Amino acid sequence: MNLCAIDLTKAFDKVNHHGLYIKLMKRQLPVQLLSVIEKLFSGCLACIEWESCWSVDFGINFGARQGSVLSPFLFAIYIDDIGDLCRPEHSLYTILYADDILLLAPSITFVRKTVA
Repeated sequence: MNLCAIDLTKAFDKVNHHGLYIKLMKRQLPVQLLSVIEKLFSGCLACIEWESCWSVDFGINFGARQGSVLSPFLFAIYIDDIGDLCRPEHSLYTILYADDILLLAPSITFVRKTVA
């Protein structure tokens, strides 16, 4: 068995909010809960401080909130399609934990064919 470890550094910062909403709708999340999650992400503003100077506020349209207990769960839903590629009948297995992915396959070439 061969193991491929993938660390999706900064992956939480790359979550597309609209893509996440679509995936949540496909899972038939109750409209009220979807509305709460949408409000959690919409209207997020940030600014930058540099040597006691502050930038103008700017919107954040991507990413899951760092430190939120909900973020790892939402990220797992966001990348869950990876699991569809990897099925036991194809002798390819995945282990997903936060932004880390482990692929287990009988050969390295098998991983390349499946993931590519």
